[in-house]
Amino acid sequence: MNWLKETDLTGIYRAPGPASTRKVADRLTPDYARFIAAARFCVLATVGPEGTDASPRVDDGPVARALDERHLAIPDWRGNDRIDSIRNIVRDGRVSLMFLVRGSDNAIRVNGTARLTDDAELRESFAHQGKLPRTVIVVQVAEIYFQCARAVIRSGLWESGDDSDGLPTPGQILANMTEGGVGGVSYDAEWPQRAARTMW
Repeated sequence: MNWLKETDLTGIYRAPGPASTRKVADRLTPDYARFIAAARFCVLATVGPEGTDASPRVDDGPVARALDERHLAIPDWRGNDRIDSIRNIVRDGRVSLMFLVRGSDNAIRVNGTARLTDDAELRESFAHQGKLPRTVIVVQVAEIYFQCARAVIRSGLWESGDDSDGLPTPGQILANMTEGGVGGVSYDAEWPQRAARTMW
C-alpha cells in the first residue's frame, strides 16, 4: 500500500476552479439561509480527546435555525444519551455540519465552532408538543458552501427503492453483540411504540 503525503496530492488533483472557491461564504447569505431553513436533516461532526464523532440531527421542520447571519441554533432532542457529540463540543468546539434537503442533489456544508447552552428562553423557543430540548447547540459559522452534486447523484439517494432488505435489525445487532443479553425480537417489536412515546 502506497500511503500518500500532502506533497503527492498536486500530481493527482487539479487546482480548484472559481466555481469551487467562490461559492464559499463566511456567513449565512440569503441563498444559503434558504437551503438551511428547508433542511430537516444534517450530520454534525465533532472532535474530542478520544477522536472524531458524527451524528445525525433531524427534525420534522427545520433542523437548524438561523439566529443571525453568523449563528445557527440546533436543539438537542432526545436520543440515546451517549452524548458523544455534546461532550465533544464542550471540550473542543470545532464542528462541521452537512445539510441535506430532500429532493435536492446539493449538500450544504458548514464549518465553524460550537458552544452548548441550556438557556431557558432559547430552549423554550423550540418547544414541540409540550416538550423542550435539553440543550441547544449554537454554531458560529466560519465558512459555508454547497457540495458538488455528483456525490448525491451517484448514490441515487432520492430515487425510489429500499436498500434495507435483508439487513440485520437493531435488535439482532444488539443480541449478537451481547450474546442475547440485550436486544432480540422483543426489542424490535417494542421499538415503534417506544420511539413514538419518546420522539421529543
